[in-house]
Amino acid sequence: MKQTLKIASTLTPDGNELALYRHDRDFSIKVNGEDLMQSRRHESELELARLGCAHLVGHDAPEILVGGLGMGYTLRQALDMLGPDAGVVVSELMDAVVQWNRDFLGELNGHPLMDKRVELITGDILDLISSSTGRFDAILLDIDNGPEALTDSGNNRLYGIEGIKACRRALREDGCLAVWSAGPSDEFEKILMRCSFNVRRFPVQSHKCSKSRSCLVWVASTSGQTIHRITRSLRPVQTMQA
Repeated sequence: MKQTLKIASTLTPDGNELALYRHDRDFSIKVNGEDLMQSRRHESELELARLGCAHLVGHDAPEILVGGLGMGYTLRQALDMLGPDAGVVVSELMDAVVQWNRDFLGELNGHPLMDKRVELITGDILDLISSSTGRFDAILLDIDNGPEALTDSGNNRLYGIEGIKACRRALREDGCLAVWSAGPSDEFEKILMRCSFNVRRFPVQSHKCSKSRSCLVWVASTSGQTIHRITRSLRPVQTMQA
């Protein structure tokens, strides 16, 4: 029987242990021993990109921001959906997570960080978003566990009113904000609507959640037409308008 091995670890800004484990061909990342993500269950990471980039298929040169590298699945799916002239900025807070992708996790999904369309930026994603007025056609956020932070309490700034206002300013006309979450949040939905977003919420198959919790992706845009294009062939759980 093959053992589960801890192959790397680091500390989060909050001082928690973030560790990478391997069991045979499978990887997992844990915070203080609690599962954050697993390579065997990554469907929701793919769905985040599918929802957030659906309105951009066929566009000549869209600009995308992927917030949170994780195991690279959202990045891989976005790259597969977009054309050769697309630009994809990846923002990752933890240098160690970037290195783990390069050393170990890239084999899972074709080494997306090596794609020429990708620009990698490490550091606080809110600083990047706040300095990017009208830059992105889509912002895909899979930071921590969503609006309720697990690894870094500082991520709460991103999901608060000022952070979402910054996301709105960073989007181009008809742009889309897609946010992954480990569970529902009425408070966060209200924040999205207070920022003049049209919002739809979708259930997604889990890679981070226990069976007793429902993962979801919020899709938000100031353009109702963008929301319609994204959801035309899908069935939302709930539609909300600002």
